[in-house]
Amino acid sequence: MNEQQIRWDDLQIVLAIAEAGSLSGASRALRISHATVFRRLSEMEQGLGVKLFERSRTGYTPTLTGNDLAASAKRVQSEINGAERRIIGQDLTLTGSLRITTTDTLFAGLLSPLLASFRQRYPEITLEVVISNQLQSLSRREADIAIRPTRKPPETLVGRKISNITQAIYGQKTLWQNTPLPLEPSSLTSESWIGPDVHLGDATLEKWMMDKPAAYRLDSMLGMQLAVRHGAGIAVLPCYLGDADEALLRLSEPIDVLTTQLWLLTHPDLRYVARVRAFMEAITEGLRGG
Repeated sequence: MNEQQIRWDDLQIVLAIAEAGSLSGASRALRISHATVFRRLSEMEQGLGVKLFERSRTGYTPTLTGNDLAASAKRVQSEINGAERRIIGQDLTLTGSLRITTTDTLFAGLLSPLLASFRQRYPEITLEVVISNQLQSLSRREADIAIRPTRKPPETLVGRKISNITQAIYGQKTLWQNTPLPLEPSSLTSESWIGPDVHLGDATLEKWMMDKPAAYRLDSMLGMQLAVRHGAGIAVLPCYLGDADEALLRLSEPIDVLTTQLWLLTHPDLRYVARVRAFMEAITEGLRGG
């Protein structure tokens, strides 16, 4: 192996390729171009005089040396993230930035006015909101606070349960307003259903929908809501979303097995940061109605 100083930027490249299994996946994770990832990997292999990945049609597989460097990169990344969290944890001022992750449904149905109110109350705190159905890592500081529906929050995080989220079946009001309600879900099996795509990430709802003929699937609850509003079928929606939509009608009682919990979560190292505490108190107060 040629003598060369290995930079942290280089280790990030190796780790990203090892985790993604491809250059394109690594470029998305690092938010740099595919060409840059290829060039930097080639320069690193040439400088070290070793091959770090085996190339094939199915992707990039780390060699023994590649695995070793990827493992080192993971340890370094963990140390850096931990140091950042500890430093931030000493911040007792109501300034700086907060990166929040939540779902599109929660943002549209509950959080948007609360975040606007928080910004007015704490103008020195910058909010960065990641709206995604995919989980962001609080340990890797992809986000500082998560506001998520979950039945089992990760044990590595701390936070509080805000409330239960109930779900029920909804249909377009003009199509169902003359029907005696509520209906039993079992009486609706022959209806046209709008269901969740696998990318929505709600395994419990997917299981409940297994015997429902859903020929229309979406990876967004907001998309499902719009589809119901336009008469494309019936769907299970969170009650806070469906009840607030004047174009929809609740067709059933809340479905017990689909009830989940709304959690406000952060990393233990950040729990005493002033802006984190202020945000969690404000959102808890807002969601619980004061």
